[in-house]
Amino acid sequence: MPTFTALTTLPGKPQAEALGEAMESLMPEPTGVGVFEVEDGSGLWEVGGYFTEAPDQAGLALLATLHGAKEFAVSELPETDWVAHVRRELAPVEAGRFYVYGSHDADTVPEGRIPLLIEAAMAFGTGHHGTTLGCLKALDHLISEGFVGTKVADIGCGTAVLAMAAARVWQGDFVASDIDEVAVDVAEANLKANGMEGAVTCLEAAGFDHPGLEEMAPYDLIFANILKGPLVALAPDLCANLRVGGYAILSGILNEQADSVISVYAENGTNLVRRDVIGDWTTLLLQRNG
Repeated sequence: MPTFTALTTLPGKPQAEALGEAMESLMPEPTGVGVFEVEDGSGLWEVGGYFTEAPDQAGLALLATLHGAKEFAVSELPETDWVAHVRRELAPVEAGRFYVYGSHDADTVPEGRIPLLIEAAMAFGTGHHGTTLGCLKALDHLISEGFVGTKVADIGCGTAVLAMAAARVWQGDFVASDIDEVAVDVAEANLKANGMEGAVTCLEAAGFDHPGLEEMAPYDLIFANILKGPLVALAPDLCANLRVGGYAILSGILNEQADSVISVYAENGTNLVRRDVIGDWTTLLLQRNG
């Protein structure tokens, strides 16, 4: 079955989301519509639709004009095994002592590195995104400083690569939670693929609202790689569940949002220890003060 794509760019998230919503009413209708920020500092957003029939180019042109977007580029994609394609494109990621790779790169793990197998089909949380990479680097820094975490929580865990990384280094109690039950299933599958079944408890939960999370508190280290809004909302609970002297590694924060996140967490009793910038994204390492 052929697949067609229609792609355009325009400035501003609200405008991009409005265009994406308008595309849903096209005939033939798209099988999917995506709205993504272009991570080059330009402020542009990409809007794309996928179609199993050739899209209505006149309708696309009208939508582009109405929403102030560039003319849509329409392409017919060749028959492709997209998972295989993505696997070829995603090279292994090195983050200090950690080495995140797909099974197709199993023979590339360097001597002395801590390997974490995350399949490329699991798009977010493979380590290629600046937020996940930043969290792994912050964890690597803590380990190098001699910190040991025996109670660790990964909130909004996605693939659970962060909880798995901590469990590979330390002995203790590790928990990974996500609001999405599919993410929890993915986390369980990744633990199994890494021979780590039972090393991390995987839970479906919103924030810290789960008995399994509450009974393990306070934590030595909490990861929260989500987004600014949820991070700000989570600040009181996260800090309350962190022991004095414990650390939080926060990401999913655009560079221009970092100062406001730092300020909110300072009001809840943490000090900034380190901030790392990778592309458009900032990762924060915070410590709870007395």
